[in-house]
Order: sequence, then C-alpha cells, then structure tokens
Amino acid sequence: MSFWRPKVMSVVTPEEALPGRSEPWVRLADRHLVLDAPLVTDEVPEGYEVAVFGLGCFWGAEEILWQQPGVWSTSVGYAGGTTPHPSYEEVCTGRTGHTEAVRVVYDPAVVSYADLVRIFFEVHDPTQGMRQGNDVGTQYRSAIYFTTPEQEQVAQEITKIYGEELARRGFDEITTEIAPLSSTTYYYAEDHHQQYLHKNPNGYRCHAKTGVPVPR
Repeated sequence: MSFWRPKVMSVVTPEEALPGRSEPWVRLADRHLVLDAPLVTDEVPEGYEVAVFGLGCFWGAEEILWQQPGVWSTSVGYAGGTTPHPSYEEVCTGRTGHTEAVRVVYDPAVVSYADLVRIFFEVHDPTQGMRQGNDVGTQYRSAIYFTTPEQEQVAQEITKIYGEELARRGFDEITTEIAPLSSTTYYYAEDHHQQYLHKNPNGYRCHAKTGVPVPR
C-alpha cells in the first residue's frame, strides 16, 4: 500500500538534499537499443556535441529525441541536483534537486543545436513550473543544461523569441531553467529506464505541450 504525500514544489538546498552515494552503482547495457551506439558516451565522436534537456517524464522525451536525424545516441538520467548518484525513487521524492533529463549526442552538421532547442520547446509546456501535465514535482521542471557558450547563446535567444510568442498568445512566462552542465553532474538513470518506450511500446507518454510552434 502506498500513502499520499505532498509533492515538493521548490528545489531543495544542498543542506536539505538526500546524502546519496559516494560511488556509481547503476549498471547499464553497452549499446543503445534503437540507435546501436554506445549507451555511455563520455567520449563523443570528433565533431559531435552533447545537449542535455529536462522536459518532464524522460521516457517519452528520450523517444522523441532519438528519432531526430543527426542524433547519434541518447540516454536518460538526472541533472541539476545535489544528491550524488541518486536512484529514481530518491529523485521522485523531490529531495535530490534533480530533473529527469535526456542527454543527446548529436552531429551538428546534420541537426543544429537550435533545431534541438526548438524541438525541446515544441514537445512540452515550458510555462508549467514544477510540473508537466499530471506529472507534478521538481523533477519534472523544464531545463536546458548547455555545454558550450554557443549553446547558451542559442538557448537564451530562442527562449526569448518563444517567450514573446507565447505571451502574445496569452500563455504564462517560460519557467525553463537555463544553466551550464558544468554546474551539475549528469547521472545515468537505471538501465530499465533507458529506451523505456522501446522496451514497453505501450508505456506512458506525457503529452503536455502548448501547441505553439517556435517562430523561425
């Protein structure tokens, strides 16, 4: 039996966060089940780049991103928090500070970072704060963790443009967190979460979105 508990609706401070673990504990498959690329990609191919996004439940978010031309590998994990080497259950308490995130390794000669940011905005609702649809809690907040100064500039520019378009159509302000990936650590989620919707085709997908395209 599970008991209802109130959702944490603000990101915990480091002092409030769960202690976590001192060593990695997650064991992952060697290959991406859809793209047949290495799943753990700390060393990316020459000329490729890494993008990290938080856009609600990471199962459906990863599925959307692995379908994009130019994406070489994806994984799901936890970013933007404090607790080292957290578990999914710990992240869901809201006491680690993490988002559910998707890490994308991509070829910028095929798909630009700007294109990925536009997709990011169009497939979720970045105005909902600590939630996406019925998924409520800080782990579902909207986030962009950039890896280069150029990515930061693109993310800020597109966020401004899209925010103005949403405001024109009567939406609330964008609440997307934009921060350097270097300010946090990306922790890979447990193996059963990786490519979850390939393993479970009828599994849950969050469909919260504004329906408003990003102006080109």
